[in-house]
Order: sequence, then C-alpha cells, then structure tokens
Amino acid sequence: MIKNDLFLRALKGETVERPPVWMMRQAGRYLPEFMEIKAKYDFFTRCQTPELASEITVQPIRRYGMDAAILFSDILVIPQAMNIEVQMKPNFGPYLPNPIRTQKDVDNVIVPDVKEALNYVYQAIKATKEKLNDEIPLIGFAGSPWTILCYCVQGQGSKNFDKAKEFCFTNPMAAHQLLQKITDTTIAYLKEKVKAGCDAVQVFDSWGGMLSPVDYQEFSWQYIQQIIDALKDDAPVIAFGKGCWFALDTMAKSGASALGIDWTCSAKNARYLTGGNITLQGNFDPTRLFSPPSEIKKMVTQMINDFGKDKYIVNLGHGILPNIPLDNAKAFIDAVKEYKA
Repeated sequence: MIKNDLFLRALKGETVERPPVWMMRQAGRYLPEFMEIKAKYDFFTRCQTPELASEITVQPIRRYGMDAAILFSDILVIPQAMNIEVQMKPNFGPYLPNPIRTQKDVDNVIVPDVKEALNYVYQAIKATKEKLNDEIPLIGFAGSPWTILCYCVQGQGSKNFDKAKEFCFTNPMAAHQLLQKITDTTIAYLKEKVKAGCDAVQVFDSWGGMLSPVDYQEFSWQYIQQIIDALKDDAPVIAFGKGCWFALDTMAKSGASALGIDWTCSAKNARYLTGGNITLQGNFDPTRLFSPPSEIKKMVTQMINDFGKDKYIVNLGHGILPNIPLDNAKAFIDAVKEYKA
C-alpha cells in the first residue's frame, strides 16, 4: 500500500484534506544534483540507464517531497523503438536526421516488441519503485501520437510544425497509418509500464493546440481516445493537451481520470467546459515561478481556491523551466502542503 495516496485519491475524485501536488518536468534540469549527472552522461544514456533514470526521478522528491514522482524518460524513446533515429543535440533539442515525409518512409516504421525494445524503461520503473519504497505513487507517461508525429515528420522542434501539418493534409492516408503505428506502440508501452509498477499514466499532447478543433479530432484526439480506452482499466489516465481548451468537453467524456489544464484557461472555464465532474490538474504558469516566493504562495492558494480542493491536482500548466530558483520551486510545493480549506 502506498503511504501517501493523496494523488491517487484525487484521481478517484475522493474528498481530500488538501490537493496533491507535483510538477511536470520536476525530475531534471532546474536541480543542481541533476546537472551533476548531466555533466557526466549524455541525454539518452540517462534515459537508458535504469540506475541513472531512477536516481533522477527521486531527486526532486528528496528535496521537496512532492505527492507523486514522474519517471525520468522522454517521449521520443517511442520513435527510437520504432526504428526512427532520434538524437538529442545540446543547445538545440531533438533532431531526427531522416524525417518521415513519404508513404515509403511510413512503411519502414515498425511496431516493435516493446518488452524488448524498451526494457530499460521497465527496469528504471522497478529501480524507482524500490527507491520510493511505497511512500508516494509513480507516474509513467508517453507523448500523444500527434505530438510524436510532429517530431517524426518535422525532424526537430518547431514553432508551428508546418511540415507535420502539411504531411497530414497532403497525405492523410500515410499520416493516419503512422499515427496508428505510434498508437499501437504507445498502448503496448504504457501497459508494460503499469505492469512494471507505474500507478498512473499521463499522455502529453504538447502540440495539440497547433491544430484547429476539427483537425484536432481527426489527427490527435481519436488516437488519444484509443490509448485511454486501452489503459483505463489498468491504471488511472491523465490526458494533457496544451492549448486544447476547445476539446475539454470531449476529453471530459473520454474515461480519463483527470485532465491537465494549461495556464491560458481559467479554473472557472476549465470546470465549466468539463462539466464539473472530472479531476483537473494544473495550471500555474511555469514562468510565474520567477515571482518572489511570497507572491508564489499567494497565487497558489488563490489557484486552489479557484479550482476547489477536491477533484484537483496542483501542477504547472506545462514543464518547469531550467533556470527557476530552488526556493521558488519550494514555495510552490510548500504553499500546497500548507493549504487550509
């Protein structure tokens, strides 16, 4: 039994004394102890070495005592397993030297045996579970099929993913075949993560907001729905679509246990658009962590009051930035722990 089960209770919609708190990207680049590991090992070595990945996962928990840990990994381990080369270039980000642009490229993409291809992830989960010692739950994650397609076709990060969208609109049949391959791989991958010990999973649709509402349903949401349908009986699923407020009503009916909200959508609108019955997670602007700690605490308290303490998980509206002062991250977590309804 997990000792601090606030996070899991909030996912079930149970009444809690205070909401649970964790931060997207909490395992990583804003922590000096992470930077020491980063100085010695390149990005994918960190992801692929269970001892390193598990150590990085628990670093923020030791320092701040969040109510859930999220496994240190990357969404791009999926395309790597699918026979697509992915590099992580320093000061540049993801780089795919052979982006997918044609039907032939799609045909060459494999749906791998995830047990074999991504075994290092499951080993990292087991190592992390040992370190956490059932104190708090562990979250596993994957990118949404659309977000993975964006990188596979664009070949790198982008402000608008124009090449990815062009591919979908000029070659929809190939695009849907690729999306389905990514979906099938992701479902198998997340199921194995749950078997290895993850207590919940989150699907990150970081680039969903690049699509119009109609295109979002066609090229993103229907595939996320497949993932939720396949996983929801195994573990709670959190769906997070950045910039996807327009789909919140659909998402709320999906069978997901919770929905992530970014900072551009108010608590009031998020509750209204989702019908008020589903657990919401978010939505502090990550850049607001540059504010003075005393101000952060006030804003976090206000945010909890706005969302309500039940059916709510305190988080950022996207990942924590690398240059956030440690005391400011602490103020964010402490404000939640000190919350009195």
